[in-house]
Amino acid sequence: MDELVDVTISAESADWLASFTRELVSDRLAACGNVIPAIRSIYRWQGDISDDAEALVVLHTRKSLVPKIIERANQQHPYDTPQVIAVPVVDVHPGYRAWVLDSTDDQ
Repeated sequence: MDELVDVTISAESADWLASFTRELVSDRLAACGNVIPAIRSIYRWQGDISDDAEALVVLHTRKSLVPKIIERANQQHPYDTPQVIAVPVVDVHPGYRAWVLDSTDDQ
């Protein structure tokens, strides 16, 4: 039984994230993605503290597909080091679980 995960990816542009998400859903690497167009990210980068406006997507997918999502992010993401974090889904509505599994590739 394949485990479900939520994968978060941040980027400077909500439009870029929406396009990237549409591609992942089309290729069955994610069942869906919820794009949050405005977040504020405060982080340490190259010795400095940054405070930037970004966007975030939460992808709903299978754990087995995370390496392909990371590979795709490495190829296409505008950042040198993109945030791609997979978090296990502890519990889920049975119908939603079935839909995510049905909507994604079962590699």
